[in-house]
Amino acid sequence: MSDNRSTEQRARADDDAASQVSSISEHRADFKAKSSFYNVLFSGFALLSDGYQSGVISFCNLFLQNIYGPKIYDNAMASRLTYSLFVGEIIGQLGFGLIIDRIGRKIGLLVATFLVILGAALSAASSGTDAVGLLWMLVVSRGLLGVGVGAEFPCSTVAASEATDEIHRKRRGGILVSVTLFVIDFGYVISAVVAVILLAIFKDHLEPAWRLLLGLGVVPPLSVLYFRLKMADSEQFKNRALRKNVPYALVFKRYWWRIFVASLMWFLYNFISYPSSAFSTIVIEIASPGASLITNCAWNILLYAFYLPGVLTCCLLVDKIGRRKTMALGFALQGVVGLILGGVFDKITVNCFPMFVIMYGLFQGSGEIGGGNSFLISSEVFPTGVRGTCYAIAAASGKLGAVVGSLTYTPLQEAMGGARGPFLFCSALALAMAIFAFFAVPEISLDSLEEEDAKFKEYLEANGYDTSTMGVYSEKQIKDDEKKADL
Repeated sequence: MSDNRSTEQRARADDDAASQVSSISEHRADFKAKSSFYNVLFSGFALLSDGYQSGVISFCNLFLQNIYGPKIYDNAMASRLTYSLFVGEIIGQLGFGLIIDRIGRKIGLLVATFLVILGAALSAASSGTDAVGLLWMLVVSRGLLGVGVGAEFPCSTVAASEATDEIHRKRRGGILVSVTLFVIDFGYVISAVVAVILLAIFKDHLEPAWRLLLGLGVVPPLSVLYFRLKMADSEQFKNRALRKNVPYALVFKRYWWRIFVASLMWFLYNFISYPSSAFSTIVIEIASPGASLITNCAWNILLYAFYLPGVLTCCLLVDKIGRRKTMALGFALQGVVGLILGGVFDKITVNCFPMFVIMYGLFQGSGEIGGGNSFLISSEVFPTGVRGTCYAIAAASGKLGAVVGSLTYTPLQEAMGGARGPFLFCSALALAMAIFAFFAVPEISLDSLEEEDAKFKEYLEANGYDTSTMGVYSEKQIKDDEKKADL
């Protein structure tokens, strides 16, 4: 009798143990699923602030010109304010590309969030003993903001790419574009809407308008801060990280061509797209002289809105026809639309200005069909251990393209007979990009992230590198992450 009881007790104990193991496994699986979902959602949402902060600068330029006049707020000061963000972004992209590979995705995201909040707050609160001092503080604050904004690119996109691969591999491309470039472009639209609302409220009182316009940029990063504190690094990073003794010589020997292609495409994409958006208010002023400040800003809402269908088209196509063909198609469309617009620019701006705005918007929107792949390809063609670093190089090249494009915009106008010149030049460049993309951009498979990691590991081992140190992520850290499952 006692033997039967003992057997029953052991059976119950075994069942309890199995139940506990099953419960722990379910708990871990649930945590991983939640963490991946929140990584995707909130990695992307923070980029709303990046698009917003990049978009508001054209409106701030108009406001500050009206407040201080051309003697104080001259072209040199306007350039400093515009390019301080770009310079900060390049620093942030390169620096945080290394940080997220060596330390972790989560740490990079948290620091980037704090920098964006601090930079946006200081920009809105800029002051000085005189107007020049105030503007210089604004320049420095925008530079700090740029570091945070730049950091968001590798941190958010790489984290979102790895998390998307864990939850919906078949739609990884479309989801990633929707939570990165779509969100950034939506930030541009919001910047124009907010500018018009503030002008309607404050009318000629532009001082509070520009401060609120800049200060509202803290809302998106503040809204995701809590969730970023609770998130965990991706499984890919935990298993395949290269946190010490990174063989950069071997990395660049194997991936130099992919780095070059990704960097060149992003450079040229931003060379075209950033000046088109940054100088959109100026182009509209040229095309529609005499219009009020609020009218010019309102036209920008429509212009920026054309970005969104372009990105959505990219989202629909990338997983169906592939990254390479989508990129080539987008830039080819942009080239054709731009050549038509440049050819009829003088007539259409005089006789049918709304049609000019529509065609201008189509020019920008079609570029997003191809441009969305710059984000996507740069996050997919490199192995996990150096994905952040390689992505950062491509992204920084893109920002350099934005600077070069902005600097050459006015000389192009002067050399090519007015505002139509940049359209013609950039359209020819877009057609060349379409051809290059079709032949040079690598095809991406659904299993590309894991396949590339496996090939990279084999390559390192073949070259004498000790791969046993890859994925060094202590059990204590993993358990600490799992305790945060109650998101």
